[in-house]
Amino acid sequence: MSWLLLVAAGLVEIGWSQSIKPTAGFTRPLPTLLCFALAAIAVYLLSLAMKGLPVGTAYAVFTGIGAVGAITLGVVVHKDPVSVGRLLALALIVGGVALSHATAPAE
Repeated sequence: MSWLLLVAAGLVEIGWSQSIKPTAGFTRPLPTLLCFALAAIAVYLLSLAMKGLPVGTAYAVFTGIGAVGAITLGVVVHKDPVSVGRLLALALIVGGVALSHATAPAE
């Protein structure tokens, strides 16, 4: 269950990362409210996941999911540039998340 909560937290973090820019520096009330709500939900889910997972593993996986999702959406939706180095960085993050999951203590 902790891993499921952690994946959910990471997915919400991806949404949160995409909600920051529309706030226009936190000058637009509704986008700002959404941004803060997503951040709070992500951290809440992360805290629940940490009840059954080591803090370091949970946080590393959480930020890894968020980074991969944010970069992927940046490339697909916002047409951010793609390079070999960026693709290698994504592969290393995904590999690190997979290794963290594979070597984590059993719940």
